[in-house]
Amino acid sequence: MAETARRQGGGRPLPPPPRGVNQQPPRPKTEPVDREKTCPLLLRVFTKTGGHHTKEDYAVRGKEPKDEVQIYTWKDANLRELTDLVKEVSVAARRRDARLSFAFVYPDKNGRFIVRQVGQTMSYPNRKQPDDSKTLADLHFEIGDYLDVAIY
Repeated sequence: MAETARRQGGGRPLPPPPRGVNQQPPRPKTEPVDREKTCPLLLRVFTKTGGHHTKEDYAVRGKEPKDEVQIYTWKDANLRELTDLVKEVSVAARRRDARLSFAFVYPDKNGRFIVRQVGQTMSYPNRKQPDDSKTLADLHFEIGDYLDVAIY
């Protein structure tokens, strides 16, 4: 009887799907950069308290927002590292309850700037935040993009 069931396609049942809330395939990890041998990139960071700058604030080249911080870093820098660097220069970011929202600013194919939000961190997290470990490379940062940081 068991042989008959196997011949008719009634063999072993398939295993149950894996457990877990996140059913998405894991994102590929980017290779870490050898920071001793790799030249850092210049990241132009624009901070603003209360919200992000608008795309119109970046419309004219050379007339970007005034609150700029220039950071030399690598594409494997994560949002937690960048949060700590912003805290060094921004008093508002040092507040215990401060939330930092990160956005990339880059030109589209027509030359108009786009502001794309990519993640959020807390100034002093009580626990690890989901976006803390996202790197610039994971978020598809390209050299020449700006980083806009809204501090709430």
